[in-house]
Amino acid sequence: MNQPPHRICILGAGIGGLAAAMLLAAAGREVMILERAETLGGKARAMPPAHGITMLPVFEALFGAAAMPPLTRQRLLARHLWSDGATLDIVDGIQANADAIGRFAGPAASQGYRDFAARGQRYFEALQKPFIETHRPAATALSTNATMMRRLGLAALAPLWEGLAEHFAAPRLRQVFARAACCVGASPLQAPATLMMISHIEQQGVWQVEGGVMALVEAMAAHAMAQGATIRLGTEAVDIRLRGGRVAGVALANGEILPADAVIANADAAAIGAGLLGREAAKAVPALPANKRSFSAIIWRLKPRDMPAQSIFLPDEPTAEFTELHYRNRLATQPSLQISGGSTAMVMAPARTDTRPLPPEALTACAAAARALAAAAGHNFEFEDDVPQTPDDFTRQYPGTGGALYGQAAHGWSASFARPVARTSLPGFYLCGGGTHPGAGVAMAAISGRLAAERVMENRP
Repeated sequence: MNQPPHRICILGAGIGGLAAAMLLAAAGREVMILERAETLGGKARAMPPAHGITMLPVFEALFGAAAMPPLTRQRLLARHLWSDGATLDIVDGIQANADAIGRFAGPAASQGYRDFAARGQRYFEALQKPFIETHRPAATALSTNATMMRRLGLAALAPLWEGLAEHFAAPRLRQVFARAACCVGASPLQAPATLMMISHIEQQGVWQVEGGVMALVEAMAAHAMAQGATIRLGTEAVDIRLRGGRVAGVALANGEILPADAVIANADAAAIGAGLLGREAAKAVPALPANKRSFSAIIWRLKPRDMPAQSIFLPDEPTAEFTELHYRNRLATQPSLQISGGSTAMVMAPARTDTRPLPPEALTACAAAARALAAAAGHNFEFEDDVPQTPDDFTRQYPGTGGALYGQAAHGWSASFARPVARTSLPGFYLCGGGTHPGAGVAMAAISGRLAAERVMENRP
């Protein structure tokens, strides 16, 4: 006899939850997505339209024969600017980058970049199958994988900043490629050298989605619904109900109880550990200490102007910013400034709003320092909003996180192994999203959704 479909409730309509819904609905499961906000997307809602996506095969596998939104491969990946007028463009093409870096810092730097690019490729190829695409990678299991460890080498365990020094004598070049740590809300002074693989991933293609990342979100939702999934917006889950020690349903804020054979929480694990979904769920997901959080951000809307998709203004002192953010838990006196698509400006901020809120004068000083940095490089920006998005706003949107945007910080070589995985200790309760393995980023969140869907189908074939 054919088994009846199992109801699976997915809490949160972010990238991870939608990816899980696409796969489960296509497999014939009864899927219901519950999203407390009135719109789809989760943290993708905060992404500027110019934000590109990487690892395109991840999304091609999700959509199958269905149409994705139109994509354009970006030629210029990022323009880096300093106050003395120096600029360096990183483009789609290793040889072109090697040539540009040679002009910027000399022949040795050009060769250093080639070696760096090869190292990033080696790291990615070594980690893709046994780590990124594996449900529960363990440090001990990886350390006994002789082939993988040989490809990584002991240098992979060093901090990113130290690893970059092996390839680039010029601090400014280290500063440029240390931005890989910022992609996951971490400090390059503590993040592992394996993050060099981000540069390799970008060289495989950074894709601009027509309509922005939210167009991708809407396409994922439409695909899931075409397969039979349902989505309820403005619906907040507040508790997980159990029967016989395993998940049996979800309690909503309006008092409704929805039966469920499995629940996937596309939410910050830290928020769940802090009690967002009740006591039983919190037991299955330990709370994240404040000192383990990734960075947050301050974001301003700009009066639009024609600029590259990513323009990054860098301070003269390359590491002071991270010392202040991580060790002193305060906004940097001289922050780097990232302009996306000429429409939004962002600086990094500590994620400590629950223990150490940012005073208004600090925000004012930060805005002035960021604008002064850009002005020194010949760009004057006008903010459309006097009050930016701050870690306080992100805390309200994502309770229990202190404003952290990337989950647990990737500080130290072992941090990635401590990140929560899809299956929890509570039978029938699963996790996905950027705060879950394999980590932050649009593609990584989608992979986490796939891993969660696979675990559900393993337990409920």
